Amino acid sequence: MRGQRIAVVGSYATGLTMRVNRFPSPGETLLAKGYRVDFGGKGSNQAVACARLGAKVSFIAKIGRDNFGQMALSLHRRENVNIDSVIQIPDQPTGVGFIVVDADGNNCITIDPGANDRLTGEEVSQALNTLTREAVVLTQLEIPVEAAGAALMRGREKQALTILNPAPARILPDSVLQMVDVLTPNQGEAKVLVGQSPDAAMEPETIARELLRRGVKQVVITLGDRGALIATANACLHIPAIQVSAEDTTGAGDSFNAGLAVALSCGESLDDAVRFAVVTGGLAVTREGVVPSLPTGQEVLQFYRQQGQPPPGWLS
Repeated sequence: MRGQRIAVVGSYATGLTMRVNRFPSPGETLLAKGYRVDFGGKGSNQAVACARLGAKVSFIAKIGRDNFGQMALSLHRRENVNIDSVIQIPDQPTGVGFIVVDADGNNCITIDPGANDRLTGEEVSQALNTLTREAVVLTQLEIPVEAAGAALMRGREKQALTILNPAPARILPDSVLQMVDVLTPNQGEAKVLVGQSPDAAMEPETIARELLRRGVKQVVITLGDRGALIATANACLHIPAIQVSAEDTTGAGDSFNAGLAVALSCGESLDDAVRFAVVTGGLAVTREGVVPSLPTGQEVLQFYRQQGQPPPGWLS
């Protein structure tokens, strides 16, 4: 693969996971099983996923000076993620996420950001000073909006491609959205971005057009097992999902965003990059956990060959 440079600005959180037959109702206690401690945080997951697909990745984040923080640094070193811009602080814990997975592989997640909430826009801007024109900047919203906005702004200044995965969902000012080249919400997040409830009855195409009107260049709405919708100023295009047996959907979105970023960094069109991202996201649901489920470039290449489809030239 042509190793392109991707800067991921985002969160690290230790994931504490357990499995249940079904999600509890309010006030209900259920017995669970399979408790485990995992690496997590959307920023970290996406950085690792990009590296596994062959990109040169730098991670910009803030973690605690604690055992969970040391776990994070060890992970990124093993996965060949550049951590020169990961900041450790002594007065806040490393972020943590609680993940519950039901018998069908669906998940619910709650997060205490910890040190992630202390990442500043100034720190992000300084860390991105070395970006080249070929770089992609990928960020999310498990860090302060100021920090994510600084990542997008500095990316634009350096003529990098900017990708915002707006998770967890929150209302964003148009000034932030206007710095986004590719916005990648799921359906619930997209509805929140346009001021609606996550369960509001709205067609993805309608939501995407509103986001484009507010200044986003291109919108890619992930649709779970229905694939993804691409919306640009000129047209909408549906990319179907690949057919796999879902074991755990927890890492699918992060794997999708990484696949998209890597494909775009290698010069793919948005349509072809989303097709590649649908594959990387789909493969991630076939295994339990987040980091263990993130596919390598060789695994993606093998999938294409098994399907009798030509892989992207840069992948091999």
